[in-house]
Amino acid sequence: MPNRYPLLLIVALLAFIACQPGGSSPTPQAALFPPTPTSPVSAPAETQPEPKTLTICLGQEPNTLYVYDSPNAAARSVLDAIYDGPVDVVSYEPRPVILQQIPSLENGNALLEKVSVSTGSEIVDAGGTPVTLTAGVRLRPSGCRSDDCAIVYDGASSIEMDQMVVTFTLLPGLYWSDGKPLTSADSVYAYTLAADPKSSASKYLIDRTQSYEATDDLSVQWWGKPGYIDPLFYANFWAPLPAHQLSQFSAAELPTVDLATRMPLGWGPYKLETWQTGGEIRLSRNLFYFRSAEGVPAFDQLVFRIVREPEQALSDLLTGKCDLLDPSVQLDSVTGLLMELQQAGKLRAYFSRTMTLEQLAFGLRPASYDNGYTLGSVEDRPDFFADSRVRQAIALCLDRQQVVDTVLYGLVDVPNTFVLEGHPLYNPATPVYAYDPVTAAQLLEQAGWRDTDNDAATPRVADGVFNVKAGTPLILNYYTTGATQRRQVSEILSKSLQACGIGVNLMYMPFDEFYAPGPNGVLFGRRFDLAQFAMGVPGVEPPCAWYTSPEVPAEPNAWVGTNVSGYQNPTYDSACQVARQALPSEPAYAQRYQEAQAILAQDLPFVPLYFRLKVAASRPDLCGFDLSSGSEPDLWSLENIRSGAMCP
Repeated sequence: MPNRYPLLLIVALLAFIACQPGGSSPTPQAALFPPTPTSPVSAPAETQPEPKTLTICLGQEPNTLYVYDSPNAAARSVLDAIYDGPVDVVSYEPRPVILQQIPSLENGNALLEKVSVSTGSEIVDAGGTPVTLTAGVRLRPSGCRSDDCAIVYDGASSIEMDQMVVTFTLLPGLYWSDGKPLTSADSVYAYTLAADPKSSASKYLIDRTQSYEATDDLSVQWWGKPGYIDPLFYANFWAPLPAHQLSQFSAAELPTVDLATRMPLGWGPYKLETWQTGGEIRLSRNLFYFRSAEGVPAFDQLVFRIVREPEQALSDLLTGKCDLLDPSVQLDSVTGLLMELQQAGKLRAYFSRTMTLEQLAFGLRPASYDNGYTLGSVEDRPDFFADSRVRQAIALCLDRQQVVDTVLYGLVDVPNTFVLEGHPLYNPATPVYAYDPVTAAQLLEQAGWRDTDNDAATPRVADGVFNVKAGTPLILNYYTTGATQRRQVSEILSKSLQACGIGVNLMYMPFDEFYAPGPNGVLFGRRFDLAQFAMGVPGVEPPCAWYTSPEVPAEPNAWVGTNVSGYQNPTYDSACQVARQALPSEPAYAQRYQEAQAILAQDLPFVPLYFRLKVAASRPDLCGFDLSSGSEPDLWSLENIRSGAMCP
């Protein structure tokens, strides 16, 4: 195999020399019969074809190209050109890129094995926490996936637990862009770096991993700790790093080494040539790309330009300085203009829904309730939302369709749950709360909120409301940030609430103050009536854990958690927990995720407003770029991009 590199280089050099003007040797005929002085002959000069260049404009400077040091959105787009995969997710389904196949229980590359554990064994307990097994630890014996069958370890017995084993196998013939072979050892090297305590890489999966070892040059095996059942096991492959180049540096040094942060080797369609800070990053076609024989990539050169302002980026696209505007350019602020220009044939716009959900949360249980709720107390806010009918009435009063139509140009649907419609785990039977102020008024009356002056525009008053002092007006403090889109949305929603007799005080806060940690922060300190904010996940698994009881930010967990409403329902917790412990091929996986959506929609700790958009734009004759929902990374189809006459 090593003999291949000189041969490839020689062939490439010969091809290059043959194409140069005047670079070819004279033919024997030319040497024997030179032109006579009286009849000069001018041979047409051979010209080098103009290299084809694709220019992608980014909305920010990449912060680092070291994959295990939290690269930002722009950096991830550049990395998509340098690397390819290892796995792409397209329409919610994983696709192998540099792997031979996606491991599964069906193909035998993923296994659930029974293993005996005893005192001192490293396991993952029933709560999902890595622990050393001792007496009193709650664990799930083999075959158990819920709290109902969990047991407390007695400290003496040998217990059988389930352990996941997953084998990943690389494609043969992979090379780094410097021509050195890429092997399973490079993935193990990357794991070792990520696991190093001095590395900033997330330790969540590391802490739940028993071992990660190469079994041969192409295969690596991941062993989870007993008790850790991961439905996303197909992603437990560490993106390789070139050990032959970087092993001279420690894990602590790599975030400051240019070879890792600014000029990394890759295996993808392009290799990095230069990086002009604040200007452009220039790449050329990788001669060792494993898909080169397929005629990809179509461009000889790739240039990433940094254009921070959306308006300037749009202008550069129209004048030909950019071929594609990356989603890191915040184009959502010019969505209307994009649609007009697309209608006029000036560009092509791309819109896809993300897993980032903008939501309006109810302050079901403010932090002041943690030591008990006292009716009429100065410290405790009136318990506005104890009755689910009030929450349902508010959901019916919110004109979310107007928000979608006016602020988001009708590009998304009004959601019913925290799972995108079209996702394979979406529950179509989830209760729907379409805008219906008449039904909302009836529910408010049933809950004891009276319209005493027959004026729907004035706040209703409590009369027999559970946990609320009689005569209390229904006036809610609505908190959010001052971002333009949030102002537009909150103004529409507050007006529709006021039309139902619900008073609203809009409270716009600076970003840092709104998201300040508890106990003093409004959001994470659970100090609000209504709060509008967004949460998102990097993958495609529905985030049911956001709303579980352990995620309520409070003093015991140092005010860290996503369940800012304070919502608690053991039935919901169980459904989510079982779903997250099941594997995609098991019936409980889809059943319990759908059950969790139905419970949450009935209890309504929040109202889903809309899923945020991801936006890109390109020249009108560009093809092969795919930004469809449920696909990642953003530039997963980069090597397939063509333009003009190159398009089919």
